[in-house]
Amino acid sequence: MKKIFALLVSSLMMVSLVACAGGEEKENGNNNANVSETKENEITFQGFTAVDTPECTVKITEIDPDDTWGYTIKTELENKSQNTTYMFSVESAAVNGVECETLFAKEVAPGKKANDGISLGTSIIEKNGITEFTDIEITMRIYDSSNIFAEDKLVETFHIYPYGEEKATKFVRESQETDKVIVDNEYVTVIVTGYDKDNIWGYTANLYLINKTDTEIMLSVDEASVNGYMADPFYAKSVKAGKSAFSSISWSDTVLEENGITEVQEIEFLLKVYDSNDWSKPEYFKQTVTLNP
Repeated sequence: MKKIFALLVSSLMMVSLVACAGGEEKENGNNNANVSETKENEITFQGFTAVDTPECTVKITEIDPDDTWGYTIKTELENKSQNTTYMFSVESAAVNGVECETLFAKEVAPGKKANDGISLGTSIIEKNGITEFTDIEITMRIYDSSNIFAEDKLVETFHIYPYGEEKATKFVRESQETDKVIVDNEYVTVIVTGYDKDNIWGYTANLYLINKTDTEIMLSVDEASVNGYMADPFYAKSVKAGKSAFSSISWSDTVLEENGITEVQEIEFLLKVYDSNDWSKPEYFKQTVTLNP
């Protein structure tokens, strides 16, 4: 079921824009790269081989911050197998330790190569102050595109350092007077950073999430109400081990209008945080949260 969901997500991402790799993380993924900075905020990146196995190769060939689709990592993909078509995909990505969306999935036939780009969805992280991408972490996944039930061929994490590894930084968000910390324990921190009202997402509570564990966590919202009226935002968000993420919980204008709500005064919901890969473990957090915007 998890693989089916991943395949559906990859397909949807390809439609909207347009993701090998089992092993341990390569902390020095660009050891073979030739990177030099010519001017402040201007880089030259000459590439490196991120994955190289008897079955497949992934080369990072170029970085284009101004690509049509946004900040883009150019790749060359090679399927070395004799009779299996592989799907190359990105399972997750992070910039300076903060997760971001990626729009990448590419099929490569046996014995063939392909050039494609990994487009990073950076608008949210840029809005929150991350404008220099010093450490880009990519987790790639390669699998048989014709058999979603087969085991992954490869899942591997590597880093790209556009300005050199010595200039890599990790994002640390400065607290604001308007922050409301709703969870801060040894496993996770959840902060409400503010509220927005727009014509697309409706009424939105913006969040900053920090996963302090060594496993992927899932956050979900149940039994939500606005001004005392039941209003489910259908919210669920996963955060990889040791990463942080910006997220948001939104209620559409339609939901608010149906309940005669013109001003949001109180939001209440049951927030659950748990191990995304082991639902039998006790929750890291499970409690009703009340917000008064």
